[in-house]
Amino acid sequence: MKRVLAPLLLVVALGAIAVAGYWLKRPAEAVAVSCADPLAGCAFSHRGATASVRFSVRPAPLEAFELSVHAMGASRISAEFQMVAMDMGFNRYGLRPAGDGTFASKVTLPVCVSGRRDWVLYLDIDGSRYALPFSTR
Repeated sequence: MKRVLAPLLLVVALGAIAVAGYWLKRPAEAVAVSCADPLAGCAFSHRGATASVRFSVRPAPLEAFELSVHAMGASRISAEFQMVAMDMGFNRYGLRPAGDGTFASKVTLPVCVSGRRDWVLYLDIDGSRYALPFSTR
């Protein structure tokens, strides 16, 4: 009986650890932000103040472009690109302070072998998460 019970308990314990790890590591729900033209810049509310995001050029997969976010008082901003219902792997960028509440970085979209062009930019500003959908050329 011990030969069966011990491995079974080990499998159950490992399963519980995996589920707990997934639950604790999943990102916070993102606030949807409408952004008609990221090249012109898009404003949204972050903790009661106006923040904005802007692309330097229309993004294309594997072509670097400048992403800038203006959020006064922010201390840490990161960006991640995903597709709806398709994991695009790890591609998180830490934006660097550029002065006057602006953070910026050169970023690159991963390639999508299916040819889809519908992307979502996930911004994390000091633990608050925002989702900005956009399309590539």
